[in-house]
Amino acid sequence: MGEDDAILGANAAYYRAFATRDFAAMNRIWADEQVSCVHPGWPILVGRQAVLDSWRGILGNAGAERIAFRDATAMVAGSEGRVLCIEIIGATAFAASNWFRRIGGAWRMIHHHASPIALRDDDDVPEPGSQRLN
Repeated sequence: MGEDDAILGANAAYYRAFATRDFAAMNRIWADEQVSCVHPGWPILVGRQAVLDSWRGILGNAGAERIAFRDATAMVAGSEGRVLCIEIIGATAFAASNWFRRIGGAWRMIHHHASPIALRDDDDVPEPGSQRLN
């Protein structure tokens, strides 16, 4: 498996944890050090504890909208790489950048940032509750 495939797999695991509200899986995805996160409308979160506390709250919300992602593009250089993609949460689209670092042979997330964007009229938006992840 090439590096692009490996990091895209790590990115898919992140969205699987998000979609299934699996905090234990989300916890395993994030690196132990030098992590940060920018959720839409939130202040910048720095440090593993702050980031995981945010995910505990998000994933614990039983009424949360379903999430899907698509159009993932990997950019790998050495032991770090980014995945750029589109997130769809409910009827809202977000441009997302997920930054990973290879640690102990595994890609671990060190930064997530999502910002709302407008979709074109011809974009295919998954129906709410859809199981589709890309």
